[in-house]
Amino acid sequence: MDSGLIDRAHALAEETFLAGSGPGGQNANKVATEVQLRVNIYALRLPPPVFARLRELAGSKLTASGDLLITARQHRTQDANRQAAREKLEDLLEAAHRQPKKRARTRVNRVGKTQRLKAKKARGAVKANRGKPGRHDW
Repeated sequence: MDSGLIDRAHALAEETFLAGSGPGGQNANKVATEVQLRVNIYALRLPPPVFARLRELAGSKLTASGDLLITARQHRTQDANRQAAREKLEDLLEAAHRQPKKRARTRVNRVGKTQRLKAKKARGAVKANRGKPGRHDW
């Protein structure tokens, strides 16, 4: 992933400071330390597969208008929360750029197939013997 995208994301990010509900005692009621970072993902101009993965990863953090909302309130200072929110944004973008590994199909050999079919027959026989005895069983 290129650093130009991260720089562009930081430039597009709008920060809002809220009175956090986290640690800080009475200080939390007086000082707006919680940071809400808002980035429009359409403005990032991501390639379609990366865009789709980002939408999947963002989940409920993504608004209907395409804004990605990231909040940070775990620290007592505004600056530390701002840094934490920006790191969360970077981590999300890096995760969206990571391409998932393709799943390799498992191949069953001839012996494995016959064993599986034999086990299915045995299981079917067990289930068939569970029913009530009929007239032909006397």
